[in-house]
Amino acid sequence: MTTSSPPVTYASDTRFQRRMSLQAAMFIGVGGQIGSGWLFAVLAAAGIAGPSAVISWIIGGLLTLVIALAWMEVGTALPFSGAIVRYPYLSHGGLTGWLMGLSYWLANVSLPAIEAIAAITYVGGVFPGLGLLTTRDGVSMLSWPRGIVVGLALMVIFLLINLFGVKLLSEANRWITWWKIIIPTVTFLLLFSVFNWSNFTSHGFFGNGGEGHSGAGSMFQAVATSGIAFALMGFRGVIDFAGEVRKPSRNIPLGTIGCVLIPMTIYIGLQVAFLGAINWSDANVAPGDWAGLAESSWADGPLSAALHASGYALLGAFVSMLLIDAILSPSAAGYLYLGGGARVGYGLAINKYFPAVLTKMNRHGVPAVSAIVAFVVGCLFFAPAPSWYRLVGFISSALVLSTLAASVALMVMRRTAPNLPRPFKLPAASVLAPAGFVAASLIIYWCGFITLVNLTTILLGALSVYAVCFSSYHGWTRRGPAAALSVAFLIGWVIIAGRSGFVLATPDTVLRSNGQLAEYLIGTVVLCVAFLAGLRLLTAEEGVRHLRGGYWLVFLLLGQLTVSAIGEYGPMKDPILGFPLDTASAMAVGLIAYYWALKTGFKVPEMGALEAEYIAKAEAEAIIAAEHASLDEELEIVAGQARTTIKDMDTQ
Repeated sequence: MTTSSPPVTYASDTRFQRRMSLQAAMFIGVGGQIGSGWLFAVLAAAGIAGPSAVISWIIGGLLTLVIALAWMEVGTALPFSGAIVRYPYLSHGGLTGWLMGLSYWLANVSLPAIEAIAAITYVGGVFPGLGLLTTRDGVSMLSWPRGIVVGLALMVIFLLINLFGVKLLSEANRWITWWKIIIPTVTFLLLFSVFNWSNFTSHGFFGNGGEGHSGAGSMFQAVATSGIAFALMGFRGVIDFAGEVRKPSRNIPLGTIGCVLIPMTIYIGLQVAFLGAINWSDANVAPGDWAGLAESSWADGPLSAALHASGYALLGAFVSMLLIDAILSPSAAGYLYLGGGARVGYGLAINKYFPAVLTKMNRHGVPAVSAIVAFVVGCLFFAPAPSWYRLVGFISSALVLSTLAASVALMVMRRTAPNLPRPFKLPAASVLAPAGFVAASLIIYWCGFITLVNLTTILLGALSVYAVCFSSYHGWTRRGPAAALSVAFLIGWVIIAGRSGFVLATPDTVLRSNGQLAEYLIGTVVLCVAFLAGLRLLTAEEGVRHLRGGYWLVFLLLGQLTVSAIGEYGPMKDPILGFPLDTASAMAVGLIAYYWALKTGFKVPEMGALEAEYIAKAEAEAIIAAEHASLDEELEIVAGQARTTIKDMDTQ
């Protein structure tokens, strides 16, 4: 049952209760990062990049840390719950806020599903008689009805846990996260007992062409598509719960850094140990066939398979503990992500993208309606391809796209809200902010062409929703003309996407002809430009500022899609841009988008109100502190006089 709530304003974040300590905040992030990623990412990365997967984890960790730096400044300045979808609006207005928010919301509501899929996949791999898994196109996925029904039941459990409130969530998560740190650490230490150096030296350092690519390029692609970025982007959990963290000026930066470095260290240890423990004959894969691991018997449970293959009784016995963790770790990450998705939906409702009903709280201080919506939409991800390996690339791209917002928001807000208190101020921001933006842009590019097609199809298709709903709601466009333009756009969008054959295709899709690719790219770009030009003509001047503030993001998506189409990770047999020229081109697209974003950011009215609110609050606190100091001084004077009087009386 929900309680009545006040009108939706930025001050409404006071309804969240600041109960989380530093450890609890950091463990929200760590708990999310050490989920299904540690169970499957080591094999996925090895299959793509071979032994160089270790370097992939280091690259991924360093890029994540650079991306996270900007979040520490904006997160402490504006400690909101669901903050990641609210900052883009505050810095660039409605269009950027909608596209970024939708991207992050889709990633968050799909994450509980992929964690449930991971837990069931591991159990189904160890106990095939349960009938939880089936194989499609060489990839294991949940079976219908048994596997999917069990997955939906897990989703219900995630929802019920979240509805009890943030205090129960954080207290339970503390002990679960300790377990999730200990078990992976013990696992890689045990695997070192069967370490075989020849796996690093005798079978090709960069793998043998997993996902169709070989050489150093595969090492970078593994960062994006094998689950590395997916696992490490969990640092944003601290930002999602920023409105519930005690002492945010201290705990948000420390929590963010901690929940990058701790999982990164564990994952590197796991990757090294797993590579050294691979038993090719047990996996029924030819030595050095790294790409073959993804379709081997080890794919359903890589670490348990490595422990079983060791031949040591102790390692075999530890599989039972690993199986418990294979259920607990993804499940714990799943309910954390569902809680994050609820707060993201809350943030979108605050910005008027979603209905205001999603801001309603239950008596435990949880946005219950938003949590239920996140649960329902998350369940839909069991429909197309309930496989961890199939979903991880798309989710990674959506997550990373939303995280690049802080880099530009930081610099724009320094210009538009210079008086906003900043408990943590990023040093050398003029260098680190664009570095974080480019880092995120590169990870998005490395996700590959098919993943970018799916992401772009959803996000840029949602331009029509912005026109009909958000822009019309604010009175910037008339709903009738906006709807007519949007319908025409969507008809063309569906035709282009359908004719291309790229949407929902597998990463190894073969290009029929270069004409197929040219038709898709030209059609996509022309349709988007035509729609935005038409919407510009229909929009009042105030709304035009919000449109201009989002052009850079549309350019970034279309630019990376184009480079990907003709680059190393695209469908062309002989790419026009080979590695590393393609990666350099993707960096150039990212830098252009970054400086375009800096130029078009502006001060929305809510940002001005927030700045005034925070300044007034700081001044009030200063006055109260001064009054307390004055009172303390007066009391000290009175106490001194009393001591003198008493001393005189004693003397007499």
